[in-house]
Amino acid sequence: MSTPRDDEGIREIGRTTVRHGRKFDFELVKVQMPGGRTLEVDLVRHGGAAVILPVLESAGGKHVVFVRNHRYSIGRPLLEIPAGTLEKGEEPIVCAGRELIEETGYRAAKVQPLVEFLPSPGMSDERMYTFIATGLTHVGQDLEEDESIEVELVPAPDAVAMAAGGALEDGKSILAILLAARLGHL
Repeated sequence: MSTPRDDEGIREIGRTTVRHGRKFDFELVKVQMPGGRTLEVDLVRHGGAAVILPVLESAGGKHVVFVRNHRYSIGRPLLEIPAGTLEKGEEPIVCAGRELIEETGYRAAKVQPLVEFLPSPGMSDERMYTFIATGLTHVGQDLEEDESIEVELVPAPDAVAMAAGGALEDGKSILAILLAARLGHL
C-alpha cells in the first residue's frame, strides 16, 4: 500500500473563470510547482451530482430501472442509471429523490447511501453521491425540456452481467451496479 503524497510546495497563484455554465463552470487555474515552474490547468467546477440505483422488486424478482438518455457529448443515447446535478444548497438525498421521479417516473419508499466518489478528478471537482432506491411506486416522469429519456427495466442478474461484461459504458452505472451486487443488494 502506498503512502499519501505530500503536495506541499504546489500552490495556486491565480484562478480565472472562463465561462459560467448552467450546471458547471470552466476555470483556468495557475499553479506554481516546486522549483518555481508555473502551469495553467483547465478545470471544470461542478456542484456535485446524485446517482440513483433504482431497484424494482416484484414477483418476477429484482429489476434495475435504467434510463436511455441522449448524451450530446457522445452524440447518441446511452443506457445508464438516473443521475442529476445538485441544485445550490440541495442535499444529495433530496436530489436523488427528485431525479428518480423526474427521469424514471418512480418514487422510492427508501433511499439509502451506497458510495461517494470523484468521477474525473483529473479535470473536475465533481463529487457523485450514489444511492440505492427501493420500494418503488410508479408516479410518472417529469422530464426537463432538454431531456429525452426512455425507461428500461432489466433483470438484476442481467444488469450485473452487463456491468461486468462491458455492455455498459457509463462509469457511474458500472460502479453502482457492481458494488450493490457485491454488497448483496442485487
